[in-house]
Amino acid sequence: MSFNSPPPSAPRTVPLAWVVVIVLVVAGSGIALTAVLTASPGSSPSGPITVTDDLGRTVQVPSDPARVAVLSPSIMDSMYRLGLRSHVVGVDCYAASFGGLSEDYSPDQIALWNLSTAMCVQVGPTFVPSMLVDLAPQLVLSSTIISIADVEEISNELHVPVVMLQPPTISGILVDLTLLGTIFGVEGAAATLNAALATELYAATNATQNAASLPSVLLTYSVDENGYWTYGPGTFGESLLELTGAVGIGASAGIPYPELSPQQVLSADPAWVVYGVGFGLNESTYAAGPDWSSFPAVQDGNLSGVDSNWFTEPDPTMILSGVPALLALFHPAAP
Repeated sequence: MSFNSPPPSAPRTVPLAWVVVIVLVVAGSGIALTAVLTASPGSSPSGPITVTDDLGRTVQVPSDPARVAVLSPSIMDSMYRLGLRSHVVGVDCYAASFGGLSEDYSPDQIALWNLSTAMCVQVGPTFVPSMLVDLAPQLVLSSTIISIADVEEISNELHVPVVMLQPPTISGILVDLTLLGTIFGVEGAAATLNAALATELYAATNATQNAASLPSVLLTYSVDENGYWTYGPGTFGESLLELTGAVGIGASAGIPYPELSPQQVLSADPAWVVYGVGFGLNESTYAAGPDWSSFPAVQDGNLSGVDSNWFTEPDPTMILSGVPALLALFHPAAP
């Protein structure tokens, strides 16, 4: 989970309307995907490639770089699924006193992706560029977990290109996979993965379009003595609820990541309470929160713990695991 809550420092805005065009063959055996991507090859197939990243920056990167620093768990998820783990020499970490590698990556991720402290590039509470220099990367892939000032320092002073992958929409996840496929020459793998993601998105839309009602939900990723942190308008968390046929009780808040008091939760009376687990949080953590046992959804047993990474990280796992999990909760009878 690459943001510290509460509240996250980098809003991940997304409207429900995703611009990916999905064409389903009548027989159901093929899927074509079209998305907007800016990437132009250099003068030779093995030469540098010019791409436009998610912040609109034009960046010249080496073709299929062998040494890459990945400063975001969401990007690491994409790199692994595209078969590019061997290219990764560094990942984002926090200072050891703030949790180190485990502050951003779950134990399962650390094991699956074979991550180690030797790969650490400290991004919090302050960025330490010397740790990046020591790894000698040819390319840095980063989300807005690091600041624009840090990006400029890496690019201008360390002379290492930085591509920012912070998709503003759910469809942006697919666009970023296509971009990675172009950079690393794995266009086929990117197309295959995008087809699987497009299938999940289509299935979600198909399963909820005729729903008789949309349940209201408190989707919370952290709790303290004042209340429950949730998702407001224009966030990935809220868009996931909309995609899976639900309405977040934070949708009417004036800020992207509001903290709702127990009185506000009781007033909204959500039909479901879904809480993020992992990174030291579990059901007991939330049960110790203010007035937790007073919420009707809790009393009725309409609550569920979900891996925090499934709704905080804009990556393939969000679509492949988070979407089906929420669909199963809110619309168990849906096809």
